Order: sequence, then C-alpha cells, then structure tokens
Amino acid sequence: MYANVLLFISGAEIFFIMFIVVMVFGADKIPDIARGLGKGMRQLKDATEDIKQEIYKTADKQGIDTSFTKDIKKEIDKVKDSVEDVTGVIKRK
Repeated sequence: MYANVLLFISGAEIFFIMFIVVMVFGADKIPDIARGLGKGMRQLKDATEDIKQEIYKTADKQGIDTSFTKDIKKEIDKVKDSVEDVTGVIKRK
C-alpha cells in the first residue's frame, strides 16, 4: 500500500519533506517520532488482524462458508504480481 504512494513521490519531494520535518521538530526528536509512528502502525495492523479473526470466528459459528475469500485473495495476488512485473520493467528503465 505504501509503496504505491511512494511511487508518485520523487526524491526531491522526499528530501523537502524531511527537511521540513527536521526544521519543525529538530533532529533530536525524529527518532522518537519515527518510533511512535512505527508503534502506531503496528497497533493498527494488529487491531485489523484481530477484527478479521473475529469476523472469521463469528462466520464459522453461524455456519457461513468463508473459503471463497481464499480464492479471491489468490486472484488478487495474481493480479498484484502481474502489475509488479509490469512496473518492475518500467522502474528499471
């Protein structure tokens, strides 16, 4: 997901953003900010996984077949791989 966002940001733009962050917060605060962002992203990922597992448990208790989601995920992964193959060629040129 984040790789798609970074695809549209050039090196100069990233440098400019980092420059503004250093100017606003100071170099000594950046590791704390990065640590906090990483921790927050990890908590969000864990919460999302917990919600997903709860949905699957509830569906299983209700007798709802969730096996079709695996087929959908496989198809999405195939499309994702195809897109990465094409963008890989573009990125190399």
